[in-house]
Amino acid sequence: MDGNGSNIVKVVEQSSRRVTYCDVMLRFMGLLLTLVAAIVTGLDKETQTISVSISKNLPTLHVPVTAKWQYMSATVYFLISNAIACSYTLASLVASMSVRTSKDKTGILVVIFDLTIMAFLFSANGAAIAVGVLARDGNSHVQWNKVCNMFGGFCRQMTAAIILSLVGSLVFFWLVALAILNLHKKSR
Repeated sequence: MDGNGSNIVKVVEQSSRRVTYCDVMLRFMGLLLTLVAAIVTGLDKETQTISVSISKNLPTLHVPVTAKWQYMSATVYFLISNAIACSYTLASLVASMSVRTSKDKTGILVVIFDLTIMAFLFSANGAAIAVGVLARDGNSHVQWNKVCNMFGGFCRQMTAAIILSLVGSLVFFWLVALAILNLHKKSR
């Protein structure tokens, strides 16, 4: 090979290493973000004592009320989605670190799985955000009261989990974009 040919090979090898490094770092970030989002959601629980007055003649009742992530199907979906994304990311991180050479079919399969996890996380984030808006604002048309004014700690913890998961979703978006660019470079 002449001098130009060896330079091209070196640039391609450096580019491949850079893509692999970015892929591993993004997967590691996705793993951490979805893991922490799932843990924060799973530990989210707050109990408050609510005063209930049935009538003016009867004494006020003090009832302990607990807010838990298990009480809303959207937050259950959110937790399960983040747990699945975390598990997948761990498996794909181990696979990408152990297998240095990638076949085109394997690359396409990883892109499809990354895209599926990204869509899964975005849908779970949307569901959790919708429930969060209802918890924060209520809905007077259907007589749903606000709950974040009573369970502020619960709502703040759930908000933190949603933010972590949204950033994790963006990490998967960048993984998909990086993989598509890498596959496009290989096809030239």
